[in-house]
Amino acid sequence: MGAQILDGKALARQIQAEIAEEVAEFIENNGIVPCLAAVLVGENPASEVYVRNKRQACERLGIEGQLHRLPADAPLDDLLALIYKLNKAIEVHGILVQLPLPPQMDTSRVLQSVHPAKDVDAFHPENVGRLVQGQPRFLPCTPHGIQQLLVRNQVPIAGRHVVVVGRSDIVGKPLANMLVQRAPGADATVTICHSRTSDLAFYTRQADILVAAVGRPRLIMADMVKPGAVVIDVGMNRTDAGLVGDVDFDGVSEVAGMITPVPGGVGPLTVTMLLHNTLSAARQQLTQ
Repeated sequence: MGAQILDGKALARQIQAEIAEEVAEFIENNGIVPCLAAVLVGENPASEVYVRNKRQACERLGIEGQLHRLPADAPLDDLLALIYKLNKAIEVHGILVQLPLPPQMDTSRVLQSVHPAKDVDAFHPENVGRLVQGQPRFLPCTPHGIQQLLVRNQVPIAGRHVVVVGRSDIVGKPLANMLVQRAPGADATVTICHSRTSDLAFYTRQADILVAAVGRPRLIMADMVKPGAVVIDVGMNRTDAGLVGDVDFDGVSEVAGMITPVPGGVGPLTVTMLLHNTLSAARQQLTQ
């Protein structure tokens, strides 16, 4: 008997419907439309798709979506000036700088230039620090999507062993910080593994919940998974065979209790949580 499929698309639609109701109520009560400003440098095809999807989602939920473009050869100062302008714009509540940036851009400096109150990706050091302390202003979008996927599918987290394969600042580290907190949807025992981990399978076979977020096609095979485990595949790898995750889906789905597909698993929830954060930013700025 195969694993239960955790349908991220269906859950994203459900949560987006909830957000749309909240947005309509916020606009009616305050006369303000939540606004997300996306900044795109260059013409990276994948980034174009991501930004388009985010703008379409904004439109569906009643959030204003702005797109600000700069050419691929734009100097860093031009991007910093644009972000400064958006930081000052009272009608803009959230700022998203689409990654990756061109080589001449200092990504760390760019992300730190976004005002923490408008940093709806939760990449700014201040927001990272607040997350670690258990006082988040915003939860990072992909980790929050993963947490919602677990909680809303009634996956027990408290006291369970979560193994996260991947230590990125976008997924691995913030997810580990979230799930180890004393909070609803957390209280887990968390192990972080990465490319330098010796005998990776030794750790992954201990996981009640296994999260693969390392960017290596089909790294996690069936013999690396504890029978009945919940497997969350964050990987999006383009190969000659098409789009695949970090998990060998066909093999692992015969062992796991629950598993996310690629695509249609975590991805739709990342965009959804971005819109959740945009509304949250609008609410917070209203009271400042």
